[in-house]
Amino acid sequence: MPRTHDYRGLFGTDGTRVQQRKAIPEVPAERGLVVEDPASGFCGAVVAVDIREVTLEDRAGRRRVFPLRPAAFLYEGKPATLVKPAVQAQPRRSASGSTRVANVKARTARASRIWVEGIHDAALLETVWGHDLRVEGIVVEPLHGVHDLAAAVREFGPAPHRKLGILVDHLVSGTMETRQAASVAGPHVLVTGHPFVDVWEAVKPAAVGIRAWPTIPRGTDWKTGVCEALRWGEPADGARRVMGAVKSFRDLDSSLIGAVEQLIDFVTVEH
Repeated sequence: MPRTHDYRGLFGTDGTRVQQRKAIPEVPAERGLVVEDPASGFCGAVVAVDIREVTLEDRAGRRRVFPLRPAAFLYEGKPATLVKPAVQAQPRRSASGSTRVANVKARTARASRIWVEGIHDAALLETVWGHDLRVEGIVVEPLHGVHDLAAAVREFGPAPHRKLGILVDHLVSGTMETRQAASVAGPHVLVTGHPFVDVWEAVKPAAVGIRAWPTIPRGTDWKTGVCEALRWGEPADGARRVMGAVKSFRDLDSSLIGAVEQLIDFVTVEH
């Protein structure tokens, strides 16, 4: 039986052949994509693009700018229309630098806790790590000093399901804080800290508009001495200035960031 052919669409009403045009693919002009401008023969990789034009760079480092016209380029030897790549949505970050969890409700508080020395330490943790703490269900409590830390830890009663992380100021060799930390350390208690006398000093000077934190003589209350040296008024005035200046982890010294991250990991990891 002879084969038949379907000629519909191949010829117009006047009998002339209809030219069949192939669809020209659209190619996102991603950085590094190699294309050729057939009109000039210039071949290069994409180094920049906007909604109107693309910049190509050849092997010799020469750059030329071309308009983004339909079917204006050759990609892998075939005509192509370059288009600006779609903008990829970047994940939102929390003040601590972690990925922000959208529409999250605060988790029911764990039995584990993080203790800090005072209300300013707690305020800094809330500003920078508040999102993370709510996601993980971790409560931060101020101690108002570590002078009787061992008794407080015994009363808390650390256990595998009830861990305790403690953030301490001035955690350097030979200090009272270091001795207190050593007396309570255990499998369910982790003590970390920073080397500064006060948590204010863990805020980068540039964040509060100063070149450096002033040196305060021994025997002088550190916050009072700082406020006098910088003419900030009373310590309460200084606290508003310092706490208001911190927006994210970038405003804090790395020693404090590392200490807090260790504590959050410690009280949230379940064995």
